[in-house]
Amino acid sequence: MKIGKELLAKMPENYRNNNITSTSAIDMLMKFGDVESAERIFRSIKAKGADIYGALMNGYNLNGESWKCFEIFEEMKEKDVIPDEIAWNILIGACSKSGMLHHCQYIVNQIPLNIQNKIRTQNALIDMWVNIDFRY
Repeated sequence: MKIGKELLAKMPENYRNNNITSTSAIDMLMKFGDVESAERIFRSIKAKGADIYGALMNGYNLNGESWKCFEIFEEMKEKDVIPDEIAWNILIGACSKSGMLHHCQYIVNQIPLNIQNKIRTQNALIDMWVNIDFRY
């Protein structure tokens, strides 16, 4: 983690505004459990796309803070950022970890059909329903 933070500190300013670099930095910090620094980088990004939001949500899942994914999803909606397949699957993973049926159903009802029909998404949905102990 020390090396990663040193790299971030020495990074030229023009790289800091690059979404690929920022996404990688968020991902790295989250993997090291430094949620606060990852959130700071996230907040500093002006033009956020689904990839940036996805990196933050994935980090929350990794660090046992899955409930924050639902807040981020609402922010995406407010800012008119359309989740991509990866972001949807991360949200489904958050649902799976949260075990909150009402959140799961709320998310599932918003997934576009073209995303629902993807094999990875279908597998994630199956995992989610099994993990929240869905009963008829």
